[in-house]
Amino acid sequence: MTPPAETAAERDGATRTTVWVALGANLAICVAKGVGGVIAGSPALLSEAAHSVADSLNEVFLLASVKRSRRPADERHPFGYGKERFFWSLLAAVGIFVTGGCFSVFQGIEALRSGGSETHEGYLIGLAVLFVALLAEGASLLRAVRQVRGAAQSAGRSTADEIKQVGDPALRTVLAEDSTACAGVLLAMAGMALHMVTGEVVYEAGASILIGVLLVYVAYTLGKGARAQLIGEAADPGMQREVRELLAEQPEIDSVTALLTMRLGPDAVLLAAGIDLTAGYDSETVEDAMVRIRAELKERWPELDQVFLDVTDAAAARRTAAHEGRAAGP
Repeated sequence: MTPPAETAAERDGATRTTVWVALGANLAICVAKGVGGVIAGSPALLSEAAHSVADSLNEVFLLASVKRSRRPADERHPFGYGKERFFWSLLAAVGIFVTGGCFSVFQGIEALRSGGSETHEGYLIGLAVLFVALLAEGASLLRAVRQVRGAAQSAGRSTADEIKQVGDPALRTVLAEDSTACAGVLLAMAGMALHMVTGEVVYEAGASILIGVLLVYVAYTLGKGARAQLIGEAADPGMQREVRELLAEQPEIDSVTALLTMRLGPDAVLLAAGIDLTAGYDSETVEDAMVRIRAELKERWPELDQVFLDVTDAAAARRTAAHEGRAAGP
């Protein structure tokens, strides 16, 4: 049996909890990595500390996005503030790129130039800190995955499909950050261990550079998604197809001449459809039909926040187009 769908408020509450968990984990890990990195003189550990700084700042951005995106529509923003989510997720991507990725690459290059200075005790401190960090990041990632699994069950999809289609940029960013953090910690641990065994700093410096490259890639992916949503991304093709089919089934509608959608937020969609009416209906009947169709659309797809039905005369439009074509002919 499929669980009932979550409301927007419930989803926001779950997302806020996930972000707070990630923020708490990152703040604690950031301090531990920074202190351990200074004591151990480890470039990989300092790179991981920079990663945690970026993640902590990003979680603040994401918390702000959840709160600000829920402000009601007003005269200056008649479609609401849902796109605040996309803007703050773009800032988070920039933060990952600059504070995390670029600093990690710089730290690795500096280590190659200057060599390593870790002591045996430094190695042990660094590895212990990284192990604790892995546990904390893993717990945060588990929380995010649990939320995605719940959303997947509510939507009747598999967890893998839900991860690919996560519409909430805050949750998507936390998932990407925590997954990358776990991979980064494992790379840092491998680099430190190889440095300790071989005495060659190139392993640890290489781990730092790889962490930076991984962060740059994640930042690019998140930024690309946020850019598409800010510009104006269409709703899911499956939803568009079903909306078109529902409109075409209405007895008052002869054909659907155009159907445009745009995401206004994680759970808000604008729909604008051009429809050609069936002949023989008076204006009062048509008006009642439009009210009924809008209500039916919003009941079936609660995310349809704005619905505009534009009545057109398809036959007249075809005659006009044909006339213009003949006029433009040789």
